Amino acid sequence: MTEILTPRLLLRRWSDDDLVPMAEINADPEVMRWIGDGAVRDLEQTAEGIERAEEEWDEEGFGLFAVELLGSGELIGFTGLSVPDFLPEVLPAVEIGWRLGRPYWGQGYASEAAHAALEFGLQDRGLDRVISIARVGNTASENVMRKLGMAPERETVHPVYGYPLRVHAIDLTEYQV
Repeated sequence: MTEILTPRLLLRRWSDDDLVPMAEINADPEVMRWIGDGAVRDLEQTAEGIERAEEEWDEEGFGLFAVELLGSGELIGFTGLSVPDFLPEVLPAVEIGWRLGRPYWGQGYASEAAHAALEFGLQDRGLDRVISIARVGNTASENVMRKLGMAPERETVHPVYGYPLRVHAIDLTEYQV
C-alpha cells in the first residue's frame, strides 16, 4: 500500500469508505466549475472515477491519492499523478492534479499534498518531467503550480469543450525538495 505522510495530511490509496465523501465533493458546482464541462458528478460517476484511478495505479505504478486530514481521518479530496489522455497533444506525459472540497480551500492543503505527490513521481517513480493543466482563469490551481516550481509551457485549447488551457511543467533538473 502506497502512503505518504505530510505534516497535516495522509495521501493513500482509495477505500470503499471514500466514495460518499468524494461524491459530496464532486457534487459541489464551485468545486467542479473548472473541470471538464463544469458539470457536477453523482455517486455512480464518482465510483467510476475512483475505479479508473485504482486501475491507473495497477497499470502505471502511480495514480491519484485519496487525501485525508491527519487526526480526524476525514477525506478532503485527492491529488496525484495521471496520464492526461484527454489532451493528446501533450502525450506522452504525466500530469499532476488535485481536487479538494471547498471547506479545505485556502489553507495550503492542495500545495502540501501536491508537493508530496510531485516528489513521489520524480523521486520514487523515476519520472523526469511532470506537467499540470489548468483552464485559463483558474488562478487558484495556477498558484499551486507556481508553488510547486512549475512554469507555464504553452497555451492550447481543450479538444472537446473549446476553452483555453495553460500547460505548466517541471522537470527533474528544475525540481527542488
